[in-house]
Amino acid sequence: MFTHFLPLYQLHLALELPRLKPQEIAYDHADSANMFQPSPDKPFVATRDAIGMYQQEFILRCLAVLQQEAEQHQGLDYLQVFDGQASGKAEDLWFIEDGPGGAITALLPSNY
Repeated sequence: MFTHFLPLYQLHLALELPRLKPQEIAYDHADSANMFQPSPDKPFVATRDAIGMYQQEFILRCLAVLQQEAEQHQGLDYLQVFDGQASGKAEDLWFIEDGPGGAITALLPSNY
């Protein structure tokens, strides 16, 4: 039986966590209450451009980072930004959580 291993440089990329930029408001601000938890009433969506630049797996890892941060701080600002330059990308990756009846959206700034 053979086991397939990722080359070392790919393993590093697979384990690399996205770098979240600091949010613009304080964590204890009343508007810092978003948990980034998708639900039937608040779906998680991503623009084609974001998926094309970052790939689905990376975007899902970013969402997991946001959920951990939201739990740690009891909520986050509605806009969260991952550093594109740190990931070798031309644009940052934004996550926006809309209010009631909205969605959680991963997008590029150029999509806004």
